[in-house]
Amino acid sequence: MVAKMVIETENLRLVPCDAQLLKMAIKGNKQLSKFLGVSLADQWTTFGVDALQYALDQILARPGELGWWTYFPIHKLDNTLIGSGGYKGSPTEDGTVELGYEIASGYCNRGLATEMARGLIMKAFMDNRVKSILAHTLAQSNASTTVLAKCGFTKIEEVESTEDGLIWKWELIRP
Repeated sequence: MVAKMVIETENLRLVPCDAQLLKMAIKGNKQLSKFLGVSLADQWTTFGVDALQYALDQILARPGELGWWTYFPIHKLDNTLIGSGGYKGSPTEDGTVELGYEIASGYCNRGLATEMARGLIMKAFMDNRVKSILAHTLAQSNASTTVLAKCGFTKIEEVESTEDGLIWKWELIRP
């Protein structure tokens, strides 16, 4: 883990996952907790092991993309891993990255998802290649759409997904 890539916000420390950290997360909660030296919130991830394995495969295939995949949000006061988030790879040729995030239910409705998203947005826009950030949500008002709206995203399109049905596509353009 490269210390300079950690994103600090008021209540969170967003730890970028390298291959070793992702392997620990895939092994299980006990190993991950010990490796990070933190507690884990109940059901800290709904994305699951498949998403972690996918990120690991991408980092191993393209080590230069380290920092453009998974981040683990550690709640500073509780020293607890409370979710996951990050990007779906480094900026594309046209300068877009896609953002995703999740917060354990016991930590919802405290502004932490918004805080995590803002930290990830700030990190992305520190890279001059990034012109816009995309995100996708289910096609209904929910906690995630509220987070994106608070962060300045605009709903730009409705898209049919083979996995999720109708989804909304959101965009935040570099200020």
